[in-house]
Amino acid sequence: MTDFPQTFADALLSTVLDVAPIVAILLLFQLVFLRRKPPNPRRIAAGSVLVLVGLALFLIGLENALFPIGRTMASQLTAPETLGAERLADGIDWHDYLLLYAFAAAIGFATTVAEPSLVAVAIKARDASGGAVHAWGLRIAVAVGVAVGVALGCFRIVTGTPLPWYIIGSYIVVMLFTFKSSRTIVPLAYDSGGVTTSTVTVPVVAAIGLGLAASVPGRSPLIDGFGLIAFASVFPIMSVLGYSIAASWLARRRKSKLPKEA
Repeated sequence: MTDFPQTFADALLSTVLDVAPIVAILLLFQLVFLRRKPPNPRRIAAGSVLVLVGLALFLIGLENALFPIGRTMASQLTAPETLGAERLADGIDWHDYLLLYAFAAAIGFATTVAEPSLVAVAIKARDASGGAVHAWGLRIAVAVGVAVGVALGCFRIVTGTPLPWYIIGSYIVVMLFTFKSSRTIVPLAYDSGGVTTSTVTVPVVAAIGLGLAASVPGRSPLIDGFGLIAFASVFPIMSVLGYSIAASWLARRRKSKLPKEA
């Protein structure tokens, strides 16, 4: 990238303008309402600079790596040479995109496991529960939900079925699972759906959706390309609640099989 300095300067300026309102609000409450100096001002200033630089580099990486990779993979997986000429002769249906669904599930699982916000929530949940909630177990459960959701979202794009049908049906299942689950796991399950829409998962999933909608005949990137992130949000809630229900059922079953005391 011969123009990297100019690209970085533009991204850094944009990041500073985006972060400025947050800094202003924090300083307003700290200095005007609380009337206290921020603790460790040098450390805060150094950390803020690192955050700004990191965000700028991350935005550049999105534009030059993650988005192009997602679009390229979607176009390659839907290319005629991938689907096969013999299939194209008979017309394309959703069965022809099985490899794409597998890729979407795999990339959804991998990006979610690596999601920094999910790692943070999993560690906090483990500490708050005294070890009752396993950090890796929670991450795997959420990642499975995202994998299923992204794959189903790609199926929706291929078939062209309306997005509201899937979202309404999904939240009906979420409500049913909520009533069946322990009240201690419900807030964590709902937060788990939110943390998946963060720095790693969103760019890749959005790029796949836009690339797929642009590659499948008869689909519009604007109408059909968006919506995968909604699947990546609701299905982790179902997977965590479903995992909790299954774990409770297995615990009760094991307990019922234990010999009763005389």
